Amino acid sequence: MIGWLTIVSAFSLFLLLIQVPATAILLSRLFKGPLRHPPITSQHPTPELLGSVSVVIPTLNEALRISPLLTGLSRQSYEVREIIVVDSNSQDGTPDLVKAAQKQDPRFRIMTDDPLPANWVGRPWALHNGFLHSSEASEWFLGMDADTQPSPGLVAGLVKTAVAEGYDLVSLSPQFILKYPGECWLQPALLMTLLYRFDPTGINTEQAERVMANGQCFFCRRSVLVDVNGYTSAKSSFCDDVTLARHIAASGFKVGFLDGAKVLKVRMYEGAKETWTEWGRSLDLKDASSRSLLWGDLWLLSAVQGLPLLIVLSFLLFSPSVPLNPSPLLLLLGLNLFLLLIRFAMLFAIAPSYDRTLARGGWLFWLSPLADPLAVLRIFLSAFRKPRQWRGREYS
Repeated sequence: MIGWLTIVSAFSLFLLLIQVPATAILLSRLFKGPLRHPPITSQHPTPELLGSVSVVIPTLNEALRISPLLTGLSRQSYEVREIIVVDSNSQDGTPDLVKAAQKQDPRFRIMTDDPLPANWVGRPWALHNGFLHSSEASEWFLGMDADTQPSPGLVAGLVKTAVAEGYDLVSLSPQFILKYPGECWLQPALLMTLLYRFDPTGINTEQAERVMANGQCFFCRRSVLVDVNGYTSAKSSFCDDVTLARHIAASGFKVGFLDGAKVLKVRMYEGAKETWTEWGRSLDLKDASSRSLLWGDLWLLSAVQGLPLLIVLSFLLFSPSVPLNPSPLLLLLGLNLFLLLIRFAMLFAIAPSYDRTLARGGWLFWLSPLADPLAVLRIFLSAFRKPRQWRGREYS
């Protein structure tokens, strides 16, 4: 029995050595929360913004979800000069929807991108083509995804915030629309893998390699994109938004990642299976990270998100046969209860980032910490695999 307790104590000490420094890093990030830039809000345009923004949207078979975006962009005011939809030969009627919108709003136009080069991923290739065909008279470039739903005044709010704060690039975290029980449970756990790894939205990150970005709403000075040759630095990246943002930050420009939940909604994937397969495939951010940063993130996620639930459940299962008097064992239990408390408390912090008004099983959002071990496993699985299929395209 003494030998067994010695093994348990030694293993507990080993886990503490893994988890304590990771917990310190996590807390140092969470404590920055009160210093965040306030959420972006809708604003009315003013005359100096006239024609200052070109919007570019990459599409490939988006007919089932692009209509809210087209409607939302048509409600933006005169600050939007043009709305360019770069279509990659959609077969589902996407171009017809854009042409119908063009009849109501002449700012819309559609183009087909050139055949995809061997060393490019489809999304950055489409955005790069849109950038090259956008008006040089526009001061700003706004890349948006087909699954987004912008509020009126979004673009004016972006311009005024960027100018006031001196940003060269701003991207927004949206409000996610949830509909089905499985995604209500899994999606917040996957989102938490990002929140644990990086500074909160609205905090200016000093290290370029730790900058976060979201390509669903990617707002950049056109002159900056000219300086960095458009999307070429992210041409082979499956997380082109983060890759490009970090390249821009490393080039000396000011990059911001702000809370856009009040002005931007997104319906990304249909159900838990698609969320696991599609979103989980890029969340590791390996294309934008060095191997050392990737391994560091995997260690952090394992320590503060993946292990706490498993460790506490192990105590509940085996505590009758294991006395809790060895101090490493008690410390380990206390630390992991503390981490679980933080995780459940974070639900209140991220609740405004979700629209669950039409969700079936929306209450499962509050049980999403139980999906944390799966979410961390998904990051591990993705971190060591290069995608072979992405948004309807096959890659060798």
